[in-house]
Amino acid sequence: MLQPDWPAPTGVRSLCTTRVGGASAAPYDSLNLGDHVGDDPAAVRANRNLLEQATGVRPVFLQQVHGVDVVALSGDTPDGTQADGCVNTQPGVACTIMVADCLPVLFADSQGRAVAAAHAGWRGLAGEGGVGVLENTHSQFRAAAGLGGETLAWLGPCIGPDAFEVGDEVRAAFESQAPVSAALFRPHAPGKWLADLQGLARLRLTALGITRIYGNDGSDAWCTVGNPSRFFSHRRDRVSGRFAACIWLG
Repeated sequence: MLQPDWPAPTGVRSLCTTRVGGASAAPYDSLNLGDHVGDDPAAVRANRNLLEQATGVRPVFLQQVHGVDVVALSGDTPDGTQADGCVNTQPGVACTIMVADCLPVLFADSQGRAVAAAHAGWRGLAGEGGVGVLENTHSQFRAAAGLGGETLAWLGPCIGPDAFEVGDEVRAAFESQAPVSAALFRPHAPGKWLADLQGLARLRLTALGITRIYGNDGSDAWCTVGNPSRFFSHRRDRVSGRFAACIWLG
């Protein structure tokens, strides 16, 4: 598992799993946490139990739909709740985002009062009218954290800027909202571009006034596609497991 390297305050815990160390057989080998990808349900349960043992709290697994909805977690929030972002102020549960190329984003309040997590694929990141999953998650997170304190953000592994081929419609979706986004798309083929997903997320976070951003910097070590021994990648393998980023109070 990866331990995020960021100055999270005392009482805020976080981790990011890799594909290593679980019970699943190929092609989901081995620490697959997704129960919707065709893996043996018993293996997924065993893997989720391993994650719960590692965190010491209950990870809440959302039904992520590449949308912008955000849910406030409690001890009673059921797995499978439909949302792409979550916020928590209570001990005992972990905000948990599953990915296999999309970008997991963790949020912490510098005073340790609230945590949050978001699933940022390009659709949820772009949203509509400049309001996407990061904006919605941050809004609910700041309301939960209260006045004062700074927001810290950590970006986990995702598809890298040399692997994320997109069409004209994706570039247009971002550029229409923020012309500066154009710098994060490189021509690749007619009608095709290479997009910097973590760079687009950093742009949106910076626009929210968040300056303390850590983790994924777009370098090769963070690319899910380019590191098959460490990370699941749907773009690379088509049939793939899911790894997860988690954050909790404890």
